[in-house]
Amino acid sequence: MIGYPSDVLHEEVACIAFHFHWSLEDILNLEHSDRQRWVGEIGKMMQQ
Repeated sequence: MIGYPSDVLHEEVACIAFHFHWSLEDILNLEHSDRQRWVGEIGKMMQQ
């Protein structure tokens, strides 16, 4: 099984933590697809 790249995980965590002020534990408890979705939503907010 290939693991999730740690640099991508760090980028997702940093983005969500910065914008939503969620704890590291809360962010890491999200499913991968949920983290990606939140990062995508933040990206959409930043484009407005």
